[in-house]
Amino acid sequence: MNTRKKSERQMKLSLFLTGDGNYHMAGWRLPSSTNDGGQNIQRWFEAAQTIERGKLHMLFIADAASPPGTDDLETLSLTARIDRMDPIPILSAVSVVTKNLGLAATMTTTYLEPYNLARTMASLDHISGGRAGWNIVTGSNKDDALQFSRESHAPHSERYERAEEFVDVVRGIWDSYDDDAFPRDKESGTYMRPEKVHLLNHRGKHFTVRGPSAVPRSPQGHPVMIQAGSSEPGMNISARTADIVFTSQSSLKGGKSFYDNVKSRCDRYGRSPDDMLVLPGALLFMGETESEAQEKYDKLNSLIPLRVAMQRLSANLGGVDLQKFDLDAPLPDIPVNNARVSAVESYIAIARREGLTLRQMAMRSAAAKHHWTLIGSVKQVADELEAWFLEGAADGFNILPSDMPGAVNGLVDKLVPELQRRGLFHTEYEGKTLRENLGLRRPADISSRS
Repeated sequence: MNTRKKSERQMKLSLFLTGDGNYHMAGWRLPSSTNDGGQNIQRWFEAAQTIERGKLHMLFIADAASPPGTDDLETLSLTARIDRMDPIPILSAVSVVTKNLGLAATMTTTYLEPYNLARTMASLDHISGGRAGWNIVTGSNKDDALQFSRESHAPHSERYERAEEFVDVVRGIWDSYDDDAFPRDKESGTYMRPEKVHLLNHRGKHFTVRGPSAVPRSPQGHPVMIQAGSSEPGMNISARTADIVFTSQSSLKGGKSFYDNVKSRCDRYGRSPDDMLVLPGALLFMGETESEAQEKYDKLNSLIPLRVAMQRLSANLGGVDLQKFDLDAPLPDIPVNNARVSAVESYIAIARREGLTLRQMAMRSAAAKHHWTLIGSVKQVADELEAWFLEGAADGFNILPSDMPGAVNGLVDKLVPELQRRGLFHTEYEGKTLRENLGLRRPADISSRS
């Protein structure tokens, strides 16, 4: 790897945390790991301040409304997935102890209403001074449906149809006011300019929303919008609306193919490929040597009960019953069902490419789902990230920390300085808002649009 080759582009890095803080299913079991992130806000303060010290662009909290796997409480009792606080109060609190770090969370279009979500995200953008981001999902956790008076998810196509309209309503609500709609002039007594107010008056298949918002236009205009679907509908909504695309890719070839595919769709929606950043997920295991990193990986995997691994793989494959298959035979063909279209395709591709048995795929799923896993020295990991970045498979990465705080400390204290030495990562934040730091334009208000 030619580390002297410097691109004008620089990587964008996000940190991906689940409700308990440890991405690896057994991360909470290490003696040095935290195991109370599901209810201890201090852990979130510590994590956010550490990654801000490393100049990462964003803290992202993945979320599901319901604990997954509640139909098997015995297996769930062996994981740290049962407790997770709502990410929006977490990020609101974290905004007070950070200054530059972007703050993003998952909120579903399937079980929420667009007006409430628009108000919540705009409020977070104001509270944080323009650092909010929304990860748009249609939902894949089957337990979520049971919390909202439904027996099952709507079909995949219907969820994405609702999501398309949902996103349009949210953006319309965010555009309720021009930037200068609120003079709050004490002398004249004019608090708001009526001509600067724009009623949405949306009437669609799924939603009827008049507007306006209860929140003035936020510092970023629109909070940063993130999308993670890799199916055809997912890539289309990304190309039309997303500022950031999260994706699960496990090979450079696949990463480049996805990158080119989703970016090529921007033109049909009047957008430039530069209006959208693609950040593949990457689970990192680093050590002074590759063997030390491998030892860490093997140690953590040894702490995963097989029943937990099998339950998670089953869930990630859409709830398919795996008990009838031979554990030590190749992963069988799995039908693509309603819940996780692109995920099932990714799992099958990994298993076929690497010749994995069902048991091996289950353990891999428990460690990193279907994300890219890097195991090596700091230099080896940096080499791989650099290759993906320079060869057109990524604009940066969504880093998955196996355990907290160890993996995050290693990222900030070892990997970030190596990337900075190579000229691949910034040394200071470029602006005050998340959009400014990501190099993304601020949407103009309605009065400024041609």
